[in-house]
Amino acid sequence: EANERPEFLPSTAGSDGESIGNCPFSQRLFMILWLKGVVFSVTTVDLKRKPADLQNLAPGTHPPFITFNNEVKTDVNKIEEFLEEVLCPPKYLKLSPKHPESNTAGMDIFAKFSAYIKNSRPEANEALERGLLKTLQKLDEYLNSPLPDEIDENSMEDIKFSTRKFLDGNEMTLADCNLLPKLHIVKVVAKKYRNFDIPKGMTGIWRYLSNAYSRDEFTNTCPSDKEVEIAYSDVAKRLTK
Repeated sequence: EANERPEFLPSTAGSDGESIGNCPFSQRLFMILWLKGVVFSVTTVDLKRKPADLQNLAPGTHPPFITFNNEVKTDVNKIEEFLEEVLCPPKYLKLSPKHPESNTAGMDIFAKFSAYIKNSRPEANEALERGLLKTLQKLDEYLNSPLPDEIDENSMEDIKFSTRKFLDGNEMTLADCNLLPKLHIVKVVAKKYRNFDIPKGMTGIWRYLSNAYSRDEFTNTCPSDKEVEIAYSDVAKRLTK
């Protein structure tokens, strides 16, 4: 119903001041709403020219935030909790993962990536790259390890590798909405500014990404690779002696 819909969900605008910019927090919320089948309106905001009505609505905050029944919510984690609570069954899908480990899988990747990409000292580069690889390896292991519901106790076959599409099973959950936008940034930015590729041997991660790229909920809420690269052009430090 009309009042059951987030009326206003601003997102950081891209380099042209209009298209969707690089903001994994906005993308996370767009994915949640899309997966729940909610109609929502998005307004992109050029942060260099922040409109006055936006400043009045949520002074001192950056997008994303939502207005819902004239109430403004600004903290992304709280918005996620709120959406899961308000947009609930039977009308809307429940998106919380069944396995708590799915919520924490890959949670330290973005921090390791940030340290790696912001470093300008060549002598520190190798250790920071190893740190990033280690966290990616952990995620890869999680994605390749069968979840309890993939293992049939009555079967003679011993399932060694998971074939699931996403973190918590074959459907996207809140855990994916949080991790996928960040993982995509890691893939694009590390390649562009460090010529670093996620190793092909990490089959769990590549299976996960290719499944994400086949879903509208991800691709249609994702900024272009160019926007992601532009967003990091000042952040990614050159390795200089």
